[in-house]
Amino acid sequence: MFWLAYLPTLLLTLCAAWQWRRQQALQRELQQLRDTRSRAMASERLQAAAEERRRLLADLHDDIGAKLLNLVHVLERPEHADLVRSVVQDFRDVVSRSNQDACTLLQALGQIRQETEARLEAAGSQLDWQQHAETPDPALDEAQVLHLFRIAREAVTNALRHGQATRIRMRVQAVDAMLVFDVTDDGPGLPTTAETAQGGGRGTLGMRHRAEALHGTIDWAPGTTGGTKVILQFPLPDHVG
Repeated sequence: MFWLAYLPTLLLTLCAAWQWRRQQALQRELQQLRDTRSRAMASERLQAAAEERRRLLADLHDDIGAKLLNLVHVLERPEHADLVRSVVQDFRDVVSRSNQDACTLLQALGQIRQETEARLEAAGSQLDWQQHAETPDPALDEAQVLHLFRIAREAVTNALRHGQATRIRMRVQAVDAMLVFDVTDDGPGLPTTAETAQGGGRGTLGMRHRAEALHGTIDWAPGTTGGTKVILQFPLPDHVG
């Protein structure tokens, strides 16, 4: 029974090992609590900052937006009034983008059609909307909806400002998992069409960046019956790789 002499030492060793493991476990739990609290505090700060930004943007929209809308009623040229309306709508996009509900493609297209019809009616122009009956209806996230809206709006703005369009045709169809959305005006055509296709100003550059964000492309070409055609193509969300 000589091993009994080592029993106290063995028990002390086991006890020390247990205490060390327990201490390590407590330290890990304490670190996890600290990390959780740190993340929670960071999330609260981000949320508070986002709320403040939304409040400031809303105040900015209410103030400047109201003044711009008042300006619409005193402008004599329809294209100037339309430009002001477009700016106000851009304000609304910026203010509402963080709270925008989920939207499907057909819902977004319906809103684009409604907005464009109102713009063209106010500018004395007409919209010819052509949408394929079998256009799919995938869900779009907030960013995709915003990019699609802004591209369509900029195309209409350019047609009214530079093309003096009296009629704009918008066509929508799906081809091989790609959505093809083109906007054609009946104006004389932009004299800088080739330059626009190679680069262009801030508006066309913004359209290019938005098309890239949709994993698609955008091009400018002469319209089939005159004017200028803007062609946007991007993969339907379910087919994005």
